[in-house]
Amino acid sequence: MTRALFYFRVWWAFFVNAAVREFQFRSNLLTTLVTRGFWFVVQYVLFDLIYRQVPTINDWTRADYFGFMATGMLINSLVEAFFMPNMAEFSELIRTGNLDFALLKPVDTQFLVSCQKMDLAMISQLLMSLGLLGYAVRESGQSVSFVAAGLYVLLVVSAVAFFYSLMIALASTSIFFGRNQSLIEFWFYITIFARYPSSIYSGSPTGEVIRFAFSYVLPILLVVTVPSRVMMGLVLEPSWLAALTIFACALSLLASRSVFLWSLRHYRSASS
Repeated sequence: MTRALFYFRVWWAFFVNAAVREFQFRSNLLTTLVTRGFWFVVQYVLFDLIYRQVPTINDWTRADYFGFMATGMLINSLVEAFFMPNMAEFSELIRTGNLDFALLKPVDTQFLVSCQKMDLAMISQLLMSLGLLGYAVRESGQSVSFVAAGLYVLLVVSAVAFFYSLMIALASTSIFFGRNQSLIEFWFYITIFARYPSSIYSGSPTGEVIRFAFSYVLPILLVVTVPSRVMMGLVLEPSWLAALTIFACALSLLASRSVFLWSLRHYRSASS
């Protein structure tokens, strides 16, 4: 058995276990689906009302913005479905000493603590975001080429990798601080900026500082804006932003791996 196949089978076992757990608590699953559906409708209605008053915001038309919204929801649903439950539990593994058992398993520790729990109810948001994305593309009248679609998928995967990197790096600090609830909350606060296109922050000195910092220092704005513009056929300025986004996400993934391993070397087990 190849190493990749081994890890896929382990991940699939986690997936099946998460699916069984979701269907064991059907009322909770139904509540989550209704809540996510309500939130989706509210977001759609809000920006539909805004675009009834103005034709564009910066260079984003109604269809373009719904494409941006769908991309943000898609990325968020993947992150929250497959990684967020584990990041929230990481400090508990350290506090209770259960990280010792993870270290003894014959799999990579980062893989184990990142993938063993899933919130599969979030797949409903994934499906809604894909539906909104298809609607936005149809409304825009743009024809999406195979190259643009492939680049979009690559950029979305890169965005998920970036947000995962940010989360695992923050979660790793639990080894030093014991609890990291405030740092996980910090992740939510900082990603609020990604809910709006990067061009929204232009026009004022403060906005330009925010735009530069969250585009080229911590590329939170790029990872949602760039794939949206690619899918909706909007011009990228500068044209190399797609390559920069992919490179920055790959670099963040490598950096977070280094942070995790470095933190693990400073872990004192429950038995020590």
